Amino acid sequence: MVDVPTPQSTVVAAPDPHVQRYLAHARFEKRLAARTLTLYTLDLERLAQLAAGVDVPLLQLQTAHIRRFVAQMHSGGRSGRGIALILSGWRGFFTWAGRQGLIAHNPVQDVRAPKAPKPLPKALGVDDAVRLAEFDHAGADPWLEARDAAIVELLYGCGLRVGELVGLDALPHADTQRQGRGWIDLQAGEAHVFGKGSKRRSVPVGAAAMAALQAWLGLRATPFAAGALDAALFVGQRGARLTAQSIWLRLRQRSQQAGLTTPVHPHMLRHSFASHLLQSSGDLRAVQELLGHANITTTQVYTRLDFQHLAKVYDAAHPRARRK
Repeated sequence: MVDVPTPQSTVVAAPDPHVQRYLAHARFEKRLAARTLTLYTLDLERLAQLAAGVDVPLLQLQTAHIRRFVAQMHSGGRSGRGIALILSGWRGFFTWAGRQGLIAHNPVQDVRAPKAPKPLPKALGVDDAVRLAEFDHAGADPWLEARDAAIVELLYGCGLRVGELVGLDALPHADTQRQGRGWIDLQAGEAHVFGKGSKRRSVPVGAAAMAALQAWLGLRATPFAAGALDAALFVGQRGARLTAQSIWLRLRQRSQQAGLTTPVHPHMLRHSFASHLLQSSGDLRAVQELLGHANITTTQVYTRLDFQHLAKVYDAAHPRARRK
């Protein structure tokens, strides 16, 4: 057992020369981004202070010390994910030190952060989702209104990721598949999307989304001269393909205009699509296919959402749910 004395919070560690060498290595040889270097610097300064607090030279720290430091951070309220990121920075430093022959064993190698509970995805209630989908902004530019309405319908009606949405072309052409893009087949009522892992899938487009798409496609080209319009299904006012950031901003604005108390982002509509479909059908495999999840365990998070919904209904409605 390694004797780990109680750290002194007032100790201030001087800059460690080995840390400075490692950071220079990370900057000039590994060419890490400036933001990453800043985080590594802060994390290694924290480690040097902790080492000084237990009166142990940095390169003589043992696994027991690292575990004690992890416990301190966790009890201090730092999240498991935050601790995991800090450990990653420390692990890199000691790996470098081992290659330099400065240590015989990496004390961080077998240390893991506390498991962080997986947060449930945020989904809208059915009423709020329908309210947003049916929202009609009276007095708005008809071109923008048709486009934004079609965006909402595809995100909620098809469960698309925002990257899949911006990657859709209005019609398939020679470059569509070669450049990893999707398209809409109006006759078949399907969206052919290019998802994560370069995997393609086809998703049915419902009647409401089809009507919104046809309304948008009827107006899409009207402001532009011939040849000035991108092949993208959704374009901005200059005719170029919309970015994911633009869709985030437009959706947030539209949800506020519709009177929703929660600002809506694209992935929230994907979560809403999955949750509402599972509540109605109970078919987890079908939801997995529609979302394009490679593993069913990824989709199973929506069963927790479904149970959460049922628990709320029970608490609100059953006479024996709560004590008076």
